[in-house]
Amino acid sequence: MTAIDTNFLQELQDRGLVAQMTGGEAIVEHLNSGSRTLYCGFDPTADSLHIGHLVPLLMLRRFQLAGHRPIALVGGATGLIGDPSFKAQERKLNTAETVSNWVENLKGQISRFVDFECGDTSAIVVNNLDWVGSMNVLTFLRDIGKHFSVNNMINKESVRQRIEREGEGISFTEFTYMLLQSYDFAELYSRYNCTLQIGGSDQWGNITGGTDLTRRLHGGQVYGLTVPLITKSDGTKFGKTESGAVWLNPEKTSPYMFYQFWLNVADADVYRFMRYFTFLSVEEIARIEAEDAVSNKKPEAQRILAEEVTRLIHGHEGLAAAQRITLALFSDRFDMLSRDDLLQLKQDGLPVSVIDRAQLGLAPLTQLLADAGLAASGKQIKDALARNAVSINGSPKSLDDNMKAAESFAKCCGFFECFYLVKVGKKKYHLFEIV
Repeated sequence: MTAIDTNFLQELQDRGLVAQMTGGEAIVEHLNSGSRTLYCGFDPTADSLHIGHLVPLLMLRRFQLAGHRPIALVGGATGLIGDPSFKAQERKLNTAETVSNWVENLKGQISRFVDFECGDTSAIVVNNLDWVGSMNVLTFLRDIGKHFSVNNMINKESVRQRIEREGEGISFTEFTYMLLQSYDFAELYSRYNCTLQIGGSDQWGNITGGTDLTRRLHGGQVYGLTVPLITKSDGTKFGKTESGAVWLNPEKTSPYMFYQFWLNVADADVYRFMRYFTFLSVEEIARIEAEDAVSNKKPEAQRILAEEVTRLIHGHEGLAAAQRITLALFSDRFDMLSRDDLLQLKQDGLPVSVIDRAQLGLAPLTQLLADAGLAASGKQIKDALARNAVSINGSPKSLDDNMKAAESFAKCCGFFECFYLVKVGKKKYHLFEIV
């Protein structure tokens, strides 16, 4: 029989990971009295999950480690509709083929977070298109729709905001989303005896709709638990950078840039984020915070957070590459970079210029670097050359090198015969790929 961690719910609360729960003390007794099956849904709204999905993904893993069985639901059906919860306007409907492809991508990503071979608590990944796709409209209206009061649905905060927003409103399509998600809970209860749904606090209305429908259809007592939506202390949106969302797919956000995102977390957020996004104990996080408070050095928390989360998402090799690139840029040890490291920098780590080798020699070095944005003018580059503040692949350049760019680059050994990392001053970098 699976051992249950009876302190688990208290630990979640200590981490700040519980926003709302149904059932009061009943849910505590339910989770403490045996191994339970729970689920969390992920709609395919893009071809990858992003770090906004990390808290619920890690929650599935936390529940599994505490002795419960997780189900990850990928919304092949609900993804065709679009969740209106707290969205300013109607979502764009994607084609069935696009959603189907995204479903497969998400299945692969989710599979890295839970264990599928651990006995009674082995995880399952399901697609709600398997049961919604074969349902006809009359069955949906008669068997599901009759259990929902339009009055109650309109009063849900996520729907009411859309109705009250001038010029927007909500379509009947998105209005029915709550019914589909609620039916998922009832179906998973019927198929797998799933008795708990978890999700972000913006899903509270949909989750309570599911608990009510499961009771009406099957007489089942089920529960809901939400996690807080992650916010930053300065009021800006979590998970957004100047280049956009931080994705879990390394082809959309490189491990290096992923690592840098966590390194740059503000001091006001870092210990809270450690509780949310790592498996370090609450006591260990408190120790790190206390040591940082009395240290006269740079806090260790950001480094620890970046290492823990990058290893979790990209593995030991991804973390090692991110650390290697970071060290190389900090110490000008560019010779330590592999071709894959340079490709990460090209992807999203640095400004990049791809130049045809035949065209390289048409302009002086000053103009090439100014055009790349390393200075406002060629004169500023010339001044930097005079100060020996320009280097190519770690080789310092002087005024004597203000010749045709092709000659200047040729004097340096190109990494893998095509990459040239230019540094101006202490912090400005630019990667040139000569093709």
